[in-house]
Amino acid sequence: MRKIRKLLIANRGEIAVRVMRTAKALGIRTVAVYSDADAKAWHVEAADEAVHIGPASAGESYLVGTKLLDAAKRTGADAIHPGYGFLSENPGFAEACEAAGIIFVGPTADAMRAMALKGAAKALMEEAKVPVVPGYHGGDQSLETLTREAARVGYPVLLKAVAGGGGKGMRKVYGESEIAAAVAAAKREGENSFGDGTLLIEKLIERPRHIEVQVFADTHGNAVHLFERDCSLQRRHQKVVEEAPAPGISAEMRRAMGDAAVRAAKAIGYRGAGTVEFIVDVANGIDGAPFYFMEMNTRLQVEHPVTEAITGEDLVAWQLKVAEGEALPRTQDEIDATVKGHAVEVRLYAEDPDKGFLPATGPIDLFDPMRPLGPGCRIDAGVRAGDAVTIHYDPMVAKMIAYGPDRATAIDRLIALMEETPVAPLVTNRDFLIRALDHPVFRSGDVHTGFIAEHEAALIPAKTVTAMDHVLATLAIIAHRPHTTAHDPWDVRDNFKVNLPAAENFLFDAEEGEPVKVTVTGRGLPYRVEVGDTVVTVSLLAADGAAISAMIDGMTEHFHALTGDDDVHIVTARATRHLKRHARAGAHDDDADGPGTIVTPMPGKVLEVKVKEGDVVEKGQPLLILEAMKMEQTLTAPRAGTVKGLAARAGEQVADGALLLTIEEA
Repeated sequence: MRKIRKLLIANRGEIAVRVMRTAKALGIRTVAVYSDADAKAWHVEAADEAVHIGPASAGESYLVGTKLLDAAKRTGADAIHPGYGFLSENPGFAEACEAAGIIFVGPTADAMRAMALKGAAKALMEEAKVPVVPGYHGGDQSLETLTREAARVGYPVLLKAVAGGGGKGMRKVYGESEIAAAVAAAKREGENSFGDGTLLIEKLIERPRHIEVQVFADTHGNAVHLFERDCSLQRRHQKVVEEAPAPGISAEMRRAMGDAAVRAAKAIGYRGAGTVEFIVDVANGIDGAPFYFMEMNTRLQVEHPVTEAITGEDLVAWQLKVAEGEALPRTQDEIDATVKGHAVEVRLYAEDPDKGFLPATGPIDLFDPMRPLGPGCRIDAGVRAGDAVTIHYDPMVAKMIAYGPDRATAIDRLIALMEETPVAPLVTNRDFLIRALDHPVFRSGDVHTGFIAEHEAALIPAKTVTAMDHVLATLAIIAHRPHTTAHDPWDVRDNFKVNLPAAENFLFDAEEGEPVKVTVTGRGLPYRVEVGDTVVTVSLLAADGAAISAMIDGMTEHFHALTGDDDVHIVTARATRHLKRHARAGAHDDDADGPGTIVTPMPGKVLEVKVKEGDVVEKGQPLLILEAMKMEQTLTAPRAGTVKGLAARAGEQVADGALLLTIEEA
């Protein structure tokens, strides 16, 4: 056995910080690696040593195995933990570590290869008598063959890139007329994201639950499972909410899934942490529902904290002990006897649910994941106030986790944790997550992968800025503006006017029409605040940085706010609002580009231009395909008209807000 004394974490963000936390608890020194974009990142600060490995692009830094190995050799690291993503499931990198005499904290290269390609993995699972979804995973990738096989399997089907993950390279197909375009898009996304455009076909289960089993194996022939996680709440095939154990399944079904997962691990001679993912057809209910192998992730999962919560185990510590050659610390019977309670996790993303979950970028001025938390609560984050989410990496801000003796308590604690965690000015899915957790159907345990689409109206309601939002924004401006220290009473900013009560007007942009005027009268003991027909009496109680307390018509309101010359960002327990302050001159001039202007919603790369200059298009017609933050976005025509001023070219990088084309009225 080899003891690990210095560990290089070949990753960034929250997983790097999380691995370092366990390593330090075990007395292991840590080495961080960082790109140009991450020079001041949290994981760099948290490590004992840090090595610069290249430009911001992951392809020139975190994905370059030779740079990571060189950093390990330079610092004397005797082991590398890959985290998840990047090179965590790259068998070539695992082999290179072994050849260099460096411990790779993960499975063998052979085990990775066995599960890397979804088609080959399914064939292997069939041999191990693990149930698989009906489909096609052959080598003939011609459109003719894929079309024929899709018809044989029976529509609807799901196209999947064999090397894919995270929802990339996946397309639902409901009929033969859709398959050519879906094949082209899935292949292209697979090639761009994973360097492999090979596809497989699966029967699309219309009302599935996504349940996965955490497995662990050592080099002494032992393999166990640490129960299951339900990851059914997803958008774009990416997990949003995860929980353990899965609600509603019987002890018999839990045992059957666990046994199948262990068989899968043993079939490939697995070592370390892995996750066997199943799709469960709940069209006729969960009790006794059929389950099918989807894939095996040969690494630690993002959602591993919920398993840690119900088992009381540190899975990263298990990984390090197994990598050192030790046996698993617990038997299956011991694990079964100690599992208790319930845990739920949500992924706080920089994305805008109101815009189809479009990834967002920007600074984080308000976010404190290191503050003391309530019972059963945990935040795994890789950013904090002062950092930013950029276009270069995954847009996840943090994982928010809560544990309780039962599912209802865990959900309540997680909602409270989310309500007490303001984030601004970065746009995030925080409010959406709170609504999802508090939805009565989710609380009932009736979850499936179509939950978000089925309840979209309740989860993503039309966003309206209320009079009270304007009141809070105005209070924030008053609380945050500088106050004079001059002794001359005529310099005091109290809105004094001869023979009139002190009054001041604040203007905010409206979505349409005239700006919203907020009139504040008085000197704060209390203020009278008027917004249209709404009139309230307000006293400011306290303002400590972004945290503000006020008495509004006899009710105490606590909220957070960031104010600037142009914007005010308000975060209450359940709502986040971004208000624009009105510029008195020219703020309502007509848009110079005119209606029909198509601009990039965020920085990215133009993959395909589907129209040409002078084309007549219909409302909703696809115009361009843009790749941003590893995901494809199709930009469609907002109305009918003629394409003019086409500036976009396939293959070029475009900045945020770049003009791509204009649609003039026909």
